[in-house]
Amino acid sequence: MDIVSALRTFLRVAETGSFSAAANDLGLTQPAVSRQVSALEEHLSTRLLHRTTNALALTAEGEHMIPMALKVVEAVDALSEASCGEAALATGRVRLTLPAPLGLYVSDRLNVLLERHPGLSVEMMFREGPSDLVGEGIDLEVRLGPVSDSSLMCRRIGWTTAFLVAAPGYLERRHTPTAPHEISGHECICYSRAGDGRAWTFSDGSDEVFVRIAPRLVANNAVAVHRAVLAGGGLAILSHILASADIEAGRLVNVMPDFPPARLPISVVYPSRRNMPLRVRTVLDFLVDAIREDPLMASAG
Repeated sequence: MDIVSALRTFLRVAETGSFSAAANDLGLTQPAVSRQVSALEEHLSTRLLHRTTNALALTAEGEHMIPMALKVVEAVDALSEASCGEAALATGRVRLTLPAPLGLYVSDRLNVLLERHPGLSVEMMFREGPSDLVGEGIDLEVRLGPVSDSSLMCRRIGWTTAFLVAAPGYLERRHTPTAPHEISGHECICYSRAGDGRAWTFSDGSDEVFVRIAPRLVANNAVAVHRAVLAGGGLAILSHILASADIEAGRLVNVMPDFPPARLPISVVYPSRRNMPLRVRTVLDFLVDAIREDPLMASAG
């Protein structure tokens, strides 16, 4: 068994959630993909996927295997690139779109990448909703939540962490909620992605709790929501990227810590994996490493 090929196949199945979709992407037959995954499970003496007639799901062992499999595949790719000498130095422009909080997080770290690759340039655009990647010539897009477009390659790279927050001055005037049902009657400031800003979802560690709200202020940019909540406008759900420093400094209060906002997958989507230019693969690897540096985004736990 070619262990590297089997790991690539397993990763593609995990990303697409389908043997047939993975087979189509890899240029293989569905039985061949199934055989590779089964051979990998036999080699590792563990089940990586739950299989039913209608769906696939990762086992706990499969979830744990993904970062290790990625490291192996990336190491093999790095060896191939290193053998190309100067070709391993990325050059050209990469167009990248991502939500504002992640854009701020990434922009703090981009200089290291650009210093390492003098011929590389990155055009970064802040977007809260999905783009037409092919039509707009976008190489990579970071999306939050489920990705429904099956025509795109999708790689999950982390998980969001957010807090329900409010300014101390606002809470002095209002009762501080301790559970989701107590949010009713509060002023709510909503960060709306793709037009959805009328419901919040929280987790008690095992179940999700949905709360319908009637916000008086809705913005499609998290930075605008951040400024409004700092000004005392009400409750808001903010990424830890924006809120953590203010919570530590006392400018914001972490409200309802026993019921944190539900976490969403962070994924990178792109038009095709086949013949991906080195400039694009270099930025994709940079995004993966940047997310892994933050423990609040690196793990689903």
